[in-house]
Amino acid sequence: MIAQSPLPTQPLATELLPFLGSDVAAAYEQAQVVILPIPYEATTTYRKGCAQGPASLLVASQQVEYYDEELEREVWPVGIYTHAAVGGDVPNAETMLQQVREAVKGCADDGKFVIGIGGEHSITSAIVEAYVQSNPSEPFTVVQIDAHGDLRHEYEGSIHNHACVMRRIVDMGLPTLQIGIRSICQEEADLIRTQNLAVFRARELAKSANWIDEALAAIPTRKVFITIDVDGLDPALMPGVGTPEPGGLGWYETLTFLRRLFEGHEVIGADVMELAPLGDSVVSEFTCAKLVYKLIGYHTLAANPS
Repeated sequence: MIAQSPLPTQPLATELLPFLGSDVAAAYEQAQVVILPIPYEATTTYRKGCAQGPASLLVASQQVEYYDEELEREVWPVGIYTHAAVGGDVPNAETMLQQVREAVKGCADDGKFVIGIGGEHSITSAIVEAYVQSNPSEPFTVVQIDAHGDLRHEYEGSIHNHACVMRRIVDMGLPTLQIGIRSICQEEADLIRTQNLAVFRARELAKSANWIDEALAAIPTRKVFITIDVDGLDPALMPGVGTPEPGGLGWYETLTFLRRLFEGHEVIGADVMELAPLGDSVVSEFTCAKLVYKLIGYHTLAANPS
């Protein structure tokens, strides 16, 4: 690890530190994993600040231990490349989505495991669409950890609002699995019912000892993509979000679910979205950095079990 660096005032590509630090950063050609910072924020509706999420996460990652005590190995030798930021300084959502699609598809076509870090959750539709384009012959399930359904057709005049991202994915015809949901509107409740969407609400998880088994059994495809809006976690653990909701997932149940997801399915990519760092605390960005490293670790273990 290196000494803590000050939080950049703007998440520009020239200011971004490599994930974990330059001592273990891999060149693109040698990397299996690509961290893609996407500092886009245009439609957040309560607390602002997720444009600073990628930069703050990368700063916090400098303090993450290389050795994963759960996996009993250092994970970084898999090769981790931190991409230049995309989609931040753009005139509109369509431009952002195009830039993200192109960046993710290029990496996916090169066989990289991409982890997008945001940035608002509307970004995810472009990441998912890139994987649809890169994997046209085999469908995949989008597994979402989130406090909110994000299933509105449009919100505040935009179909690319962060409250609409899962509706865009449902419209792509992909199966979805929603975990930790505890805030939806009437429109979303009606859609869940009429389309029989797989939703595991936070209040149900709190009462069930077997929810992980039940959730995994609800995935209809071999391949999955994971999208994590960090407000899906309990705000006591993750206070630095734009729209906090009481309740939510704990740290270890989240990790158990993710590890079993990697063990039982082919995870093609992931993202961690909506980190909005607090000025007087680093707990949220450090937790997000640790979460990203856990995703890399589970991917590495699944790809290289020995």
